[in-house]
Amino acid sequence: MARIKWIDRKFDFAFPAELYPELTERFRGTPARIEERITNLPSAIVARQDGGSWSIQENVGHLLDLEELFAWRLDDYDANLRSLRPADMTNRKTHEALYNKRPIENIVKEFRSARAGNVQRLREYDSSYFSRSAMHPRLNKPMRVVDMIYFQAEHDDFHLARISELIRQFSST
Repeated sequence: MARIKWIDRKFDFAFPAELYPELTERFRGTPARIEERITNLPSAIVARQDGGSWSIQENVGHLLDLEELFAWRLDDYDANLRSLRPADMTNRKTHEALYNKRPIENIVKEFRSARAGNVQRLREYDSSYFSRSAMHPRLNKPMRVVDMIYFQAEHDDFHLARISELIRQFSST
């Protein structure tokens, strides 16, 4: 069965902002979930591409790249902007980073550090902050801070599922 492309996903943010503690925990846990999936995998598997699609390393690197956008969007909420800054839908940063030429341990360490910084920042806000809203440019709908955390966690899981697919595919060849 074909997966739904990330760009084609639809989101319903009809949950209460008070779910921010649970969503923040999910968001916080992604680096550990990645480490659990890739520990002890041979470099030939983590750097292997499937046709023209990203390798495991490139998927992890992409998540690292998006930590900066997450922080910038928190800045947008801090400034009470009406619209969040857009993502680079070409993923230029990921394509140019040459993640397959870097040790996976370094990529994961950088991701863990960047994610920890964003989680720490979320922990410093009071509960009313998570209801702040701004227009998401691609979805063209209002997105609260709590929604952005959910959105990012869903994006993490999208790439974790892809990493799992690649592990299954390359471990059987």
